[in-house]
Amino acid sequence: MAQYPPTLTAPPARGAPPTRRPSSRDPYFDNAKYLTIVLVACGHAWEPLTYGSRTATAVYLTVYAFHMPAFALVSGYFSRSFDMAPGRLRRLLTGVVLPYLVFETAYTLFYRWAQDDWAYPLSLLDPWYVMWFLMALFIWRITTPIWLALRYPLPVALGLATLASVSPDLGGDVSIQRTLQFLPFFVLGLTLRAEHFEWLRTRRVRLCALAVGAVALVTAYWVAPWFDAAWFYHRGAVTGQGVSPWVGLVSTPALFCLALLLTACFLAWVPKRHTWFTALGAGTMYGYLLHGFVIKSSRFWEWYAPAWVHTPLGELAVTAMAVGGITLLCSPPVRVVFRYVVEPRMEWAFRSTGTSASEDQDKGDQDKGVPQKAAQTR
Repeated sequence: MAQYPPTLTAPPARGAPPTRRPSSRDPYFDNAKYLTIVLVACGHAWEPLTYGSRTATAVYLTVYAFHMPAFALVSGYFSRSFDMAPGRLRRLLTGVVLPYLVFETAYTLFYRWAQDDWAYPLSLLDPWYVMWFLMALFIWRITTPIWLALRYPLPVALGLATLASVSPDLGGDVSIQRTLQFLPFFVLGLTLRAEHFEWLRTRRVRLCALAVGAVALVTAYWVAPWFDAAWFYHRGAVTGQGVSPWVGLVSTPALFCLALLLTACFLAWVPKRHTWFTALGAGTMYGYLLHGFVIKSSRFWEWYAPAWVHTPLGELAVTAMAVGGITLLCSPPVRVVFRYVVEPRMEWAFRSTGTSASEDQDKGDQDKGVPQKAAQTR
């Protein structure tokens, strides 16, 4: 009987059930995405607590120093294969552009209703609250082929970020300040490979990460009374902090290095194995888009007004509710309800690309920039 070469697989016997294709998801990145969205939700929930608690401010500053850079870096890592192919452009439109249009409109209507301000304008070029990241992601993704073609993409991206930080007249359309100032993290993600994440998980690096994290918390506690967290928001030029624009020439690279160091410490301690929350990593796009309604509701209806909320027990309660709430929003039942606006297929709107629907979906899983579905690292 003829033997099959070792690199080939014998065809299944007639009548045998079809074999299940192995999962392409890496649990490490699903875990990282879930833990990152938890930090985002906690950071938003902690903000009102920082006005009266030095400890809460220290934790808030530490998290804000790296959680959005980590978002951007992971998004870049899963954008390495973006090449303007029809299937990937389709996923960009259905997975980023359409949710942006839907939720930007929904957030505007929500604000009008909650604040009884029906004159509040709807501007698709001026993202509201959390929607800036989808706008930035679209711009980063569509320019990915340029970054991949450059010999030194990271220095160029860091140079653009620095120029943005010293340019107070750049404007606020399409969140251009944030888009440019967080750009280096996305571009860095484009240059990373699986072995870089493996190196982070070595014993020596993980022990160093603990020490660095402890120093960061202590430093944040020290500077909490006078340091402005707006330095980490990157909403505008550094002149908004009351300093000379030339300070941006130093502060932008310094904040980049700080965020990169803390992101590495965070990623070093992300579990690599399957955990109870691994599957939730596939739903972080839902959590990101939906949790803003809860956070804004807490501000509009003064959920933080009771004095007990600002006690240590209240701060723990707020943290627990933030973790539980974002976990619920990433869960399968929520994804089923909102899939038609977060991950619409919309076959009717596109010409056939010559690839199967499942292949397009696999490409989408790899290419999704907001922590969504992870693909096997290469």
